[in-house]
Amino acid sequence: MSLSKNNIKLITSLQQKKYRQKYKLFVAEGIKVVKELLASNLIVNQVFCTDDSLIFEEAGAVTQISENELKKISSLKTPNKVLALFEIPESDLKVTNDFTVALDGINDPGNLGTIIRLCDWFGVQHLVCSKNTVDCYNSKVVQATMGSLTRVSICYTDLPEFLENSKLPKYTADMSGENVYSSDLPQKAILVMGNEANGISKEIDSIIKNQLTIPRFGNIQATESLNVATATAILLSEFKRR
Repeated sequence: MSLSKNNIKLITSLQQKKYRQKYKLFVAEGIKVVKELLASNLIVNQVFCTDDSLIFEEAGAVTQISENELKKISSLKTPNKVLALFEIPESDLKVTNDFTVALDGINDPGNLGTIIRLCDWFGVQHLVCSKNTVDCYNSKVVQATMGSLTRVSICYTDLPEFLENSKLPKYTADMSGENVYSSDLPQKAILVMGNEANGISKEIDSIIKNQLTIPRFGNIQATESLNVATATAILLSEFKRR
């Protein structure tokens, strides 16, 4: 069965956030990613595959298409045999006292995808994002999470209001902060990570009382800062190690 013009139009439109919100659908690509999502609680809408030897039992009906057709709907430079549409689940912000990561204005899909994977790796179940953080259902984010998207609860909200209402201690990264390796870190807290270029906003900065720094050990010390996902990995490791 070949792709219809309506299929092509719908799938390519989902590269834009406004159409993902309109149709409440997002795109996942690649054998590993699609299988991870199919094994989760997400509801699959359609699956398109170029290889009839691949088995996707959870998918129900699979539409077989040609490699040229897959190229027309794929956002990848090298499409990987399967593309699927999933329903975007309803998201609600649950009040929790668990360790939480909060993101303030993260723009890069790769960084968000990596941070979602880090939350999954370190057992952080809650990721709270400011409304100007990149959409977690952006295809590049979905790809970068490699399935971790299904195991981390992600919510977009008014971040200052969320932080003001939480009684957990709040931490962020700052070059002038306390050395993370010698800090007495609590088991439960909110770690707030800021925009790649500008860090956390002034409004958020006024709420957070605890700043941590990751010291540089090189002799020259010319590196200005760490990538936000790299910094998140180091800080999460320290929080969990304690």
